Amino acid sequence: MGDFAQSAQRECGGRLVPSHNIHLTLVFLGAVAHERLEGLEALAATIEGEPFALTIDRVDYWRHNRIVWAGVKDCPDGLTALVKRMERALGGVGFQLNNRPYVPHITLLRDARRPPARSQLAPIAWPVSEFALVESVQLDNSQMYEVLQSWRLGTKSP
Repeated sequence: MGDFAQSAQRECGGRLVPSHNIHLTLVFLGAVAHERLEGLEALAATIEGEPFALTIDRVDYWRHNRIVWAGVKDCPDGLTALVKRMERALGGVGFQLNNRPYVPHITLLRDARRPPARSQLAPIAWPVSEFALVESVQLDNSQMYEVLQSWRLGTKSP
């Protein structure tokens, strides 16, 4: 995906998302108070789901925020179910979630000037066997994502 992102940057402009920040958001929580993290981790440990295969095979552009992203033509049932379970659990403990339909995507470029000419990507198989709680950290004028904890799919987390 890195080679495609670099060619898209030459075509569309913008800033590449560093490879260490490549991720697929399941549920965006925004700023979470530090004192809520322990409860959030305990809640995440109760989320069950089965491993699934994700096929990244689509490229698109969100004009409103100038993002070039890679995603899926067909969202696997396992991903849809996992996101719904998370949203239900988080809503049940007071998290305010957006009401937009879930669009699985991987941000490749920020501040792109235009969409890429092609909308298809050579399929990339991404086996998904865990999910993580990730924190966005600001370091020296750049953003970095730090995994706080992760949980395996297919087995009940301790």
